[in-house]
Amino acid sequence: MKTDLELALECVINIYHQYAIKNPLDDYLSKNEFSELLKKSAQPFLHNTLPANTSVDDYISKLFTKADGNHDGRLKFTEFLTTLNLVVIEAHKRSHQGHDHGHGQDHSHDHDHDHGH
Repeated sequence: MKTDLELALECVINIYHQYAIKNPLDDYLSKNEFSELLKKSAQPFLHNTLPANTSVDDYISKLFTKADGNHDGRLKFTEFLTTLNLVVIEAHKRSHQGHDHGHGQDHSHDHDHDHGH
């Protein structure tokens, strides 16, 4: 039986392929494919990590530009993972805002669990 993480990772790969092959038919995400993927498959994440005073389209453009390491105007799978990394880190950070971990102080990452930061 597969673990939740295995299923999540397989899901990421499948979603990437589902959108990468749309238009043009290749194994890269164009900006339009990338935008459609995030809007359809990651809407709650987008809204939960959206910077203040930024539209969804501007945010997607910024994520695309940050991820497009070789500046070829398309994302290969490893560049797409950079985007997920940025969004998931921001979502994790925000998940700790507004609740108390029982310490009576702000959450810090130097206790019990190391995320490799």
